[in-house]
Amino acid sequence: MSLVLTGGCHCARVRFEAIWGDKARVAQQCNCSICYKSGFIHAIVADQDFRLICGQDDLTTYRFNTETAVHMFCQFCGIKSFYRPRSNPNGWSINLNCVDYADGLGFTIEHFDGQNWEAHAGRLAHLT
Repeated sequence: MSLVLTGGCHCARVRFEAIWGDKARVAQQCNCSICYKSGFIHAIVADQDFRLICGQDDLTTYRFNTETAVHMFCQFCGIKSFYRPRSNPNGWSINLNCVDYADGLGFTIEHFDGQNWEAHAGRLAHLT
């Protein structure tokens, strides 16, 4: 059964919704420097399953390393509730910590070794 995930940034200027299809409720906790320091827990959905409800003009972007991933932050509160991931450029990675009522959704959190991203990135490519 499909699940609708809603959420956004701390100040609520940026809001999104995403459809989590019939796939297993599994998310990834990455130990790379940006994910670890920001507490990002990845729930990746395809482009067609993501919709920005409001806040497009309130977002600012940050790119680093290969500049493939597009990290988007609310320019007012600084929270990154979603971004375009390098591993799935045809989708969106939603931060489960920014989803409304995520505790009751039954997601299993897997560890992902992002400190050695090149060696493990293939484990993520199927997520969209």
